[in-house]
Amino acid sequence: MTTMNWLAVYPEIILLAMACVVAMVDLWVTDPARRPTYWLTQLTLVVVGAMHLNAFNGGITESAMQGMVVSDPMGHLLGFFACIATFVTLVYARPYAAEREILKGELFTLSLFSLLGIMVMLQAHNFLVLYLGLELMSLSLYALVALRRDHAVSTEAAMKYFVLGALASGFLLYGLSMMYGATGSLHIPQVFDVIATGAPNKSVLVFGVVFVVAGLAFKLGAAPFHMWVPDVYQGAPTAVTLLIGAAPKLAAFAITIRLLVEGMLGLAFDWQQMLIVLAVVSLVIGNLAAIAQSNLKRMLAYSTIAQMGFMLLAMASGVIGDNHAGMANAYSSALFYSVTYVLTTLGTFGMILLLSRQGHEAEEIKDLAGLAKRSPWFALVMTIFMFSLAGIPPTAGFYAKLAVLQAMVTTGSQLYLALAVFAVVLSLVGAYYYLRVIKVMFFDEPTDRSPLSAPADVRAVMSLNGAAVLVFGLLPGGLMAMCGTAIVKLLAP
Repeated sequence: MTTMNWLAVYPEIILLAMACVVAMVDLWVTDPARRPTYWLTQLTLVVVGAMHLNAFNGGITESAMQGMVVSDPMGHLLGFFACIATFVTLVYARPYAAEREILKGELFTLSLFSLLGIMVMLQAHNFLVLYLGLELMSLSLYALVALRRDHAVSTEAAMKYFVLGALASGFLLYGLSMMYGATGSLHIPQVFDVIATGAPNKSVLVFGVVFVVAGLAFKLGAAPFHMWVPDVYQGAPTAVTLLIGAAPKLAAFAITIRLLVEGMLGLAFDWQQMLIVLAVVSLVIGNLAAIAQSNLKRMLAYSTIAQMGFMLLAMASGVIGDNHAGMANAYSSALFYSVTYVLTTLGTFGMILLLSRQGHEAEEIKDLAGLAKRSPWFALVMTIFMFSLAGIPPTAGFYAKLAVLQAMVTTGSQLYLALAVFAVVLSLVGAYYYLRVIKVMFFDEPTDRSPLSAPADVRAVMSLNGAAVLVFGLLPGGLMAMCGTAIVKLLAP
């Protein structure tokens, strides 16, 4: 516990150093396409991602920085996918940003600093370190949303995101201060030990948990703390929407696990009830509100709320009474769900970026009209993404939903069996608005009949993205095993 162990955080150190290098190098870049900055950023993401994958394969769990940071397989697995998500986002975003004059050094530098905040959150074992990572990520994203300074809608979205984000941070910080007051420690494992002894004031702890769960629900975009999601998703430049909607969801999942499972498992009976309420409300509001949307980004925002509701059901089914047997199954299902959701989100927003052109944002569902006539391949890829979000086989989204339902049913609880049935019914409702997008692509007449063109790197990454969603649905065993390994080692005493 007393060791500094800098080697445990070397991916984060490399990322911080390279974010500073990218910021400095961009000052001398005269190329309007920002090629040196772009490739240096992508090289950084590849190297840091490879470091995390290598550390995950090592399978070692160790504390560092006097116990404030933990280097474990779950953090490294999520760090690897966060690097992939940021890499893919920047590939999709470059043509879009160039046409809107936001292809600047700030886009790349802030993306790296946002990722650094995510990395800090993934490995935090201390309340203050966790909050430090959260604010680093959030402040970078606030600035990115407002990157189009001459665009009133983006500026308005940035203001909403900033104000509501500050409110959520206040909720979380107040809850953590209550936990500190009740347990006398900021270290997550020590909080767990103190709660396990039964010594603290239970009412103070539960009061703190309420605020912690509220703060986490905001970061996940779960109802009724979802009010920022549709406005920010719609108002932000689509490239930034993807930066908000992909990798940060992995960080939100990680801090949920760190705080609730690693720190407050003794209070599982209390926070699981809250998660069930959040999940049910998210599924209802997300799926029903999405039906009424004509704006594709706004529809996907409500879809995100519903998807997070599904993931929270898995998080809420880990502990039944005093029985902890299903924890690894439930939490690995939630982890698998989060990763596959992020992969699918990358593709759906990537398609919006691909269809957008100079002076036109392809944000409305009608903008996809006749896509199959313009580009049968991209229409097929988009169909895979929509099937995955709807949970239709043979996509990754189907297996992810199946894994969550299986985790709930195997609890043997009547409540969770009823919740599983409820989730399936709401998924059927949600299938309507995903299938509507497919209908528009294949059966509506296109308003623009020109062939759809895209840079070679975008075409390649989009195709690989669609293939990944399909492969993880057909052959989910490998990724599921990785998620299972990460969670088992996390829960090991």
